[in-house]
Amino acid sequence: MSQKPATLSAPLSAPPLPQPEQHWALFLDVDGCLLEFADDPAAVFVPPALQALLQALHGVLGGALALVSGRGVKDLDRLFGTPAWALAGLHGYDLRYDDGRQREITVDAADQARMRAAVQGLAARLEGVQLEDKLHAMALHCRRAPERLPALREAAEAVAAGLSGYELQPGNLVMEFKPTGMDKGRVVDELMQQPPFAGRSPVYLGDDLTDEHAFAAVNRAGGVSVRVGEREPTQARFTLSSPAAVQAWLERVWDALGHGPDNTKGVSIDADSGGGQPPDHQP
Repeated sequence: MSQKPATLSAPLSAPPLPQPEQHWALFLDVDGCLLEFADDPAAVFVPPALQALLQALHGVLGGALALVSGRGVKDLDRLFGTPAWALAGLHGYDLRYDDGRQREITVDAADQARMRAAVQGLAARLEGVQLEDKLHAMALHCRRAPERLPALREAAEAVAAGLSGYELQPGNLVMEFKPTGMDKGRVVDELMQQPPFAGRSPVYLGDDLTDEHAFAAVNRAGGVSVRVGEREPTQARFTLSSPAAVQAWLERVWDALGHGPDNTKGVSIDADSGGGQPPDHQP
């Protein structure tokens, strides 16, 4: 079972805004951070204003923006319309760089088949549990029946103990079976070693236990770690209350960066063109 890093308990404040001399690399979780949770993960929707804002930030950051999600890259493409920015899916198992290069960690086919059969069997036995099939990973949600979480956790831990090549990742009303050895912190470290992220200060926003690894990586690099919501304890050093608060803060970040050293392309867009000034934005 995946072990989350040690946590901090100091009171958290709102995250800072970038200063003109700073060069940020922005890493964003999706569900519970950019987007509100839904009972059915396939039912979420990306508002055009958020899409345009992310495209604007990608431009003003010189490409140093990535989504780091438990969803697969194909699912992120479905949600965000095959965006130009980097996408890390399945907690970093699959990764597409902003230049289109892709890398995927190899998982033993027999281990994957055993995991899939075991988790499908577990889902069939547990009432009130919804199976999310990510092909290389599988998640069991109980958002529709949160009282089932203790039983789900106990059963999932028992199944995971008999698997090889896979580990259990707890989350917000979910237990996920994912390939061993990859987490969001490792993929942030990986991205930070390559352009356009290299040499910048990492800023990571996330809401769940899966994001704690990334908070630890960002803290080690002297960056900005931001918890979304009220989950405690956490290693994050700053906080925002909700996805709506995240979007409002990102708009302020865009304002701050709009006159900074990264703004070398004269970005100015509307909701249809996909980058620069977000729709309904008031300067």
